[in-house]
Amino acid sequence: MVAVSEFLRARLRLGLVVLALGAATAAIAQDDQQTDQAAASEASEPGNRPLDLPENPQLFGTTLPSVVKATAIVNGTVITQSDIDQRLALLAISEGGSIPASQMEPLRQQVLRNLIDETLEIQAAKADKIDVTDADIDKTVQRVAGQNNQTPDQLAAYLQSHGSSIKSIRRQIQGEIAWGRLQQKRIESSVNVGDDEVKAVLDRLNASKGAEEYRVGEIYLSAPGGDTTQAMRTANQIIDQLKQGASFAGYARQYSEASTAAVGGDLGWVRPAQLPSQIATVLQTMKAGEVSNPIAVPGGVSIIAVQDERKVLAPDPRNAVLSLKQVSIAFPKGTTQQQAEPTVAKFAEAARNIGGCGGTDKIAKDFNGEVVSSDDVKLRDLPPALQQIMLPMQIGQATQPFGSIDEGVRVLVICGRDEVDPGAPTFDQVYAQLNEERVNLRARRYLRDLRRDAVIEYR
Repeated sequence: MVAVSEFLRARLRLGLVVLALGAATAAIAQDDQQTDQAAASEASEPGNRPLDLPENPQLFGTTLPSVVKATAIVNGTVITQSDIDQRLALLAISEGGSIPASQMEPLRQQVLRNLIDETLEIQAAKADKIDVTDADIDKTVQRVAGQNNQTPDQLAAYLQSHGSSIKSIRRQIQGEIAWGRLQQKRIESSVNVGDDEVKAVLDRLNASKGAEEYRVGEIYLSAPGGDTTQAMRTANQIIDQLKQGASFAGYARQYSEASTAAVGGDLGWVRPAQLPSQIATVLQTMKAGEVSNPIAVPGGVSIIAVQDERKVLAPDPRNAVLSLKQVSIAFPKGTTQQQAEPTVAKFAEAARNIGGCGGTDKIAKDFNGEVVSSDDVKLRDLPPALQQIMLPMQIGQATQPFGSIDEGVRVLVICGRDEVDPGAPTFDQVYAQLNEERVNLRARRYLRDLRRDAVIEYR
């Protein structure tokens, strides 16, 4: 069972990269009609037509090497080996450890592709007279450091000690800010959402009250030319790592080629009907916490993860917002399970008779423990095992002890519980979602065009 402090530490590790990417929000999944319209629109663009390729081509010249070295010059801007190594180290930090050797080379190539896109985005913003100042970047660095209880200097030292650098994270921040401002200038101003469209969404939402809805993460890998062989191979490698405990969000940020990569692949809350049929069919067979096998979709391959599920506009006790106190006790290094059991048993008995949150200080003193308070904790954000334990609990009650002898044993005490009654989103919320959805679609096309026009030399 995962301890709350471990859970929060994991969120902080991931937050280091998420916050460095700026204030991006999760994109809303396209419904089938919008997906079809987007595909038709792209197909109708000038010069966008199927390739006429021979079945048995004759090859001329020297064969390209099977492995391209991970350095490049993008429209005159150099991406060095150090840039890639430091970004890989940043990914390892978000993963909470090292990257498996088997994943190093494919991940290195993906990081290079991401750095190329980032470079193109920064260049396009500069060409449009959009300047990201050092002061702009400093503000985000300050927030990142603060979220990790560090000063910027401490953050820089931490990154350096783990093989990355503050320069790498500043570059990532620069790219996100530049791309966001460019979208605002070139795309957002031209996107229109009609009142009738918003009303139609609200009507469909109210009509679907009680329907199943899922919080979904996606890793999308494109398959140029329609050949999914390489994409399937990469997807299976990613799934192998996810089964060994790797972070889905971390891999989505570095591997996924969808616009939601910046937010760890988070599609938000969606219903199966909003997704392509290939994904919807698989989604309806999955449960919270499961990751799919590779799914062939138009243009590539997707991996989806079901993070949570609920019924549309239906009351759910897991929506409760809690005020908690955690009492944790530690054991000397080398303590065995058998040696710790008597103390854990006494700790469990004390927790059963804790007498509400007012008794946490006494129990902590009796067991040389520590008390940590946390407000506004959503029950559904806790690890699933803790959710099940705490659903029937009342204010003032403590959980049974959980954790480990090595990392500490703890209990949670509920100090407050506010039930949340879900309601339909407001007109403004739906408008914002539809607007963001269209901006993301146009941004993907814009980046595609930047790639097509770029002069890239691999070294």
